[in-house]
Amino acid sequence: MALPGIPPKSERSPVYLGLAALVLPAVAGMAKLRIRGHEHLPATGAFVLSPNHFSEIDPVIMAVAVWKSGRVPRFMAKASLFEIPVIGSILRAAGQIPVERAGRSSHGEPMQAARTLVREEQGVIIYPEGSLTREPNLWPMRGKTGAVRMALEAGVPLIPAAHWGTQHLLPRYGKRLHPFPRKHIDILFGPPVDLSDFEGRTDQASMTAATDRVMGAIAGLLGELRGEQPPAVRYDPSQYGQSEIGRFEAGPDAPERPGTDDERRTDG
Repeated sequence: MALPGIPPKSERSPVYLGLAALVLPAVAGMAKLRIRGHEHLPATGAFVLSPNHFSEIDPVIMAVAVWKSGRVPRFMAKASLFEIPVIGSILRAAGQIPVERAGRSSHGEPMQAARTLVREEQGVIIYPEGSLTREPNLWPMRGKTGAVRMALEAGVPLIPAAHWGTQHLLPRYGKRLHPFPRKHIDILFGPPVDLSDFEGRTDQASMTAATDRVMGAIAGLLGELRGEQPPAVRYDPSQYGQSEIGRFEAGPDAPERPGTDDERRTDG
């Protein structure tokens, strides 16, 4: 099935057209994207998209995949970035959603962001893991509840997604891109995760269970791309003495990542 093409005119701001003119050719020169399941992205209206995450180049690749699937990609961005001259103007013009990440001022931010999502009929990409996975073989780790809370608060579908191949373009915490030879990156969008049994429930246990359902859907899509069975139990960094934010160092009990010779050669 052919891709539906660029997003409708109503979503294409001059800022996004300018970014697309720069980013699309650059990505095309480095990687061939093979996109499947794009029909699961709503053609109109708000949605939350939750992909896996193991390379810093992931947001760029996923943004291109969403654009090629007929919608404008948007992300949650730290509110402080909107205060920076020029950068803040670009973020606002591009429809990015500001949120406070920590502190007392963050109270109510997810609800406000959800209302913005619905009001402006946007799609937003939220990585439920919150950072690059710590799982040694690049499977999704334990997720955070933000994506689920956003989708339920806004009453919009949550679309799981997975990709495989970005680690060859930019390894996890790699210092440089490896565009040659041109890489192949597979992207798979799944059907919306059924969260109807969690509507109206905001307790932590319910949100954790809903998030685990989403992470299971993402892991299943990644398993399909890799031709492998994902781990039955989600990786929990705290069990191995690892932080869940920032760059990480493996704790003394963390399992080793076998890796392939190709991956070890490109881990710089």
